[in-house]
Amino acid sequence: MTEVTTLFWDVGGVILTNGWDRVAREEAARKFHLDREEFQNRHELANAALETGQITLDDYLERTIFFQPRAFTQDAVKAFMFAQSRVHPEARAIVDQLARAGNYLLATINNEGLELNLYRIQQFGLRRDFTAFFSSCFLGMRKPDPAIYRLALQVTQRAPEECVFIDDRPPNLECAGQACMRTIHYQNAQQLREEFRRNGVALASH
Repeated sequence: MTEVTTLFWDVGGVILTNGWDRVAREEAARKFHLDREEFQNRHELANAALETGQITLDDYLERTIFFQPRAFTQDAVKAFMFAQSRVHPEARAIVDQLARAGNYLLATINNEGLELNLYRIQQFGLRRDFTAFFSSCFLGMRKPDPAIYRLALQVTQRAPEECVFIDDRPPNLECAGQACMRTIHYQNAQQLREEFRRNGVALASH
């Protein structure tokens, strides 16, 4: 079996909570008294452009919420959005352990709008662990588009067989697997440790 040199990580749903998923949007609809169906429909129309960096967060909010006068501000909605992000401590501890050992290249492959992505990188100190961030907002493409995995491999100059991609969503794993990466369907930290052992990924320093 080819030795693993590189670990590509999803962020939301693995290391951190999802930044702006359906649950968070439903909570926002309740808090700000939005029409939930209308908000979801508008989100679906605007989200791809947000996550690929074609529009800003302000543009997204104009399209989804502030297309009519509101009794609250964009800043209030942004504060709510950012507050939904929390760390998954057990998974983050694994990432920290791997980074300290220094045996693997650690990078992210994630879908996120620019402002939220930068906030989460800064707020949760992700730069201390990850060498590169293959985020949809930087690259103009999203998972599960096969091109995002190819680009990550090309930039890191890694063969797919020496890479493991960790994600909590099967469709994202399917395309990574088609690119010949090894994949782990993240469910919990203990399961991740077991999957790493099966793939020969050492958590302690050699």
